[in-house]
Amino acid sequence: MNGVVMNDRAELSELISRLGRWLDDKSPDEGRALFVEGAEAHTLGGVAKGVDAIVEQARKNHKVPTQHFITDPLVDVDGDRATVGANLLVVFANEGGPRLLGERYELRAARTADGWRIARVQARSVWEVAKV
Repeated sequence: MNGVVMNDRAELSELISRLGRWLDDKSPDEGRALFVEGAEAHTLGGVAKGVDAIVEQARKNHKVPTQHFITDPLVDVDGDRATVGANLLVVFANEGGPRLLGERYELRAARTADGWRIARVQARSVWEVAKV
């Protein structure tokens, strides 16, 4: 594996980590730096198309404190496009007790003039435990 591919993999893994941090920090402006303009998000919270819609969906669905653990990224780079699969464990700190979600992330990314950006997020639920 050459140095360029290794660097791409590292940048994409960091991009996915920044996605989780953005959702936890609830800082909408930082989210705009993660996505291409026409990005799509398909999650339990619905489908959002375009950066503004994704930021709004995240705001609407992450009102309580959260912590996203994104692990085991599998990165496949093909020129200026990439796919990333990863495990996601998210904790929602609700007043009535925490809610835990286990999901699989499937992401598509595109290389832009500003670096790698997310073009599509697909979150598939694997399990859920409410009020632990």
